Amino acid sequence: MLGSTHGTLTTDSRRARVIACGEQPGPAVHGRPAEADDLDVGGRPLYTDVPDLDRFFRPESVAVIGASDTEGRPNTGVTRQLIDWAERVGARLHPVHPTRPAVFGIPCVAAVSELPEQVDLAVLLVADPLPLIEQLAEAKVKFAVVFASGFAETGEEGAAAQERLAAAVVQSGMRLLGPNTNLNAFSSFREDLDGPGIALITQSGHQGRPVYALQELGIRLTHWAPTGNEADLETSDFLSYFAERPEVGAIACYLEGLKDGRSFLLAADRAARRKVPVVAVKVGRTETGARTAASHTGKLTGADTVVDAAMRQYGVIRVDGLDELQDTAALLARAKPPRAEGVVVYSISGGTGAHFADLATEAGLRLPPLSDAKQAELHQWIPEFLSVANPVDNGGHPVGDWRGRKIIDAILADPSVGVLICPVTGPFPPLSDRLVQDLVDAAEQTDKLVCVVWGSPVGTEPAYREVLLGSSRVATFRTVGNCITAVRAYLDHHRFVAGYRSPFDEAPRTPSPSFRKAQALMRPGQQLSEHAAKQLLRAYGIRVPREQLVTSAAAAVRAAGLVGYPVVMKASGAKIAHKTELGLVKIGLTSASQVRDAYRELTDIARYEDVSLDGVLVCQMVERGVEMVVGAAHDELFGPTVTVGLGGVLVEVLRDTAVRVPPFGEEQARDMLGDLRGRALLDGVRGRPPADLDALVEVVLRVQRMVLELGDELAELDINPLMVLPRGQGAVALDALVVCR
Repeated sequence: MLGSTHGTLTTDSRRARVIACGEQPGPAVHGRPAEADDLDVGGRPLYTDVPDLDRFFRPESVAVIGASDTEGRPNTGVTRQLIDWAERVGARLHPVHPTRPAVFGIPCVAAVSELPEQVDLAVLLVADPLPLIEQLAEAKVKFAVVFASGFAETGEEGAAAQERLAAAVVQSGMRLLGPNTNLNAFSSFREDLDGPGIALITQSGHQGRPVYALQELGIRLTHWAPTGNEADLETSDFLSYFAERPEVGAIACYLEGLKDGRSFLLAADRAARRKVPVVAVKVGRTETGARTAASHTGKLTGADTVVDAAMRQYGVIRVDGLDELQDTAALLARAKPPRAEGVVVYSISGGTGAHFADLATEAGLRLPPLSDAKQAELHQWIPEFLSVANPVDNGGHPVGDWRGRKIIDAILADPSVGVLICPVTGPFPPLSDRLVQDLVDAAEQTDKLVCVVWGSPVGTEPAYREVLLGSSRVATFRTVGNCITAVRAYLDHHRFVAGYRSPFDEAPRTPSPSFRKAQALMRPGQQLSEHAAKQLLRAYGIRVPREQLVTSAAAAVRAAGLVGYPVVMKASGAKIAHKTELGLVKIGLTSASQVRDAYRELTDIARYEDVSLDGVLVCQMVERGVEMVVGAAHDELFGPTVTVGLGGVLVEVLRDTAVRVPPFGEEQARDMLGDLRGRALLDGVRGRPPADLDALVEVVLRVQRMVLELGDELAELDINPLMVLPRGQGAVALDALVVCR
């Protein structure tokens, strides 16, 4: 389940090795032959084709296999809906049933082989679709939809059945949606709405209903892809396709799991390149949610911290609730790029403004104070005793006359203002009606974002139903939280895409000189000793202390003289994970006698603990800096991952780490440091000098290169502590753990 039907991570890794040896490329990458430039140094794809799904969403001809018009049968309702849908999209529909001459008055054929024309789409209303795949392939059908359940979502037996179905589809050359999907792709979409719309992808059909209902509020929905178990067509395919569609202003997703992590990243990268916002609810933040999602769709949910990091790397906006999905996608689909990032809160109540400002600032929105000149201008219409610095409190009365529009226009004219938010906690006609109309009129005259929070629990007021919802220029919300979430996502998205550079363009495609040295050190299935692990780091240019591996007390004394006092001594062996806890580390040794005693003590402890040693390390003692951890691991969905965080003996207690999925560049490496709660330690606290951030970032990037090249051969890497010295002095890996796959 880790890879798509077009090649797993393991297959891609083997393919890269073949290419590196000068042989012919292996299997196709999403429908076309793989070339060397399609793969990174670890054999993972750097490119994926966009599937041509035009004839899926707008077919010219459709076959319904298992069509029925018998009342009370489930297939009857489905058949009726498909007939209506085919009529709307202008497709010819052909019912297929072995015994019926006609269904709903439409002539029926007995078998796929008897279809009067080559059809674009076949809808299978049968319990066992596998026997039909070969027939559909012979008929040159382009797409098929399987509604039947009982596949990977049910356990091992169902998963095996799904694998057989997927294999048959790949061999057929056809593309398949499902199994375990529904009719949402064939829903009725309003044709009277214009402007950029929302394309919807859901792995649970019902979870898309709130977004679909946005059409009733005048917000366009362009497509709906209910992907089900994703035996063939997956979320990534639809994501790539929608990102290329000119009518799509935003893509909204409800995801329970990802079939292939790399495919998802490539699709998200495509959307980021084209500046198309992607908003997603992703189930699996908790063990219970992850377990339930797996039983529902049979896909891997992935370690949530890795999923979260991967989404942020490629600008996917992750939200928690379906209401947030609705509001955020709607805003991003329709709002123009911001002219500035400043947010102004405008209200009739000082309490409302203060409360909103607290919540907005806490969420990361920037509410800059308006200039003295702008405040003086506003005080022409607002009493002097009211604050207009931001939030702007008008006191209520000015919204009821000509002053209301003047105030709004003056705020929007400020070049530091990109977003105006007006929270209306409850209706107070006629003043609220006049306020809303002024906001709508002003929004029509500006290219800045105007938002209204209509806090009434009723929602039947004319000011809301007729004026606000009748405007395509004002973004209207029912809750303060959703407004703040959506506006933050709007500003974050445009900031992200403005500076986006695809990491896949710069990903290494050929091994570095370090690769052969590193391979010679790897021991499949084993943990390396600290000495061997440090040799691996040294091969990739990561600085380690001066040290020597010795096997006698006399050799330890000689080594200490060469390394230079004071020294650190450590037991070194392939199966030692926590040396400090076992007493297998001695620090600050300043004489030959201390070194001899330490050697005897370390070897005695090792014998007592039944720990096999390859020797004792005599190491340079490094001046203290900031102890960090840099590591790598193998994620089931995304492959290699790189982690940085606060290190030392408390790393498992503090759990202050940030993770990224390769490939990524220097900017993302620096962003990782910004994710840390203890980031201030690197800037210098309590009189300590700032740490060498450049050296730390360089180590992160070198570790990334290592895991990209070693790929599946490296199960785990842990540099802890990485001592980051004061600025300009570098970083030194004091200890390292390496586990080979």
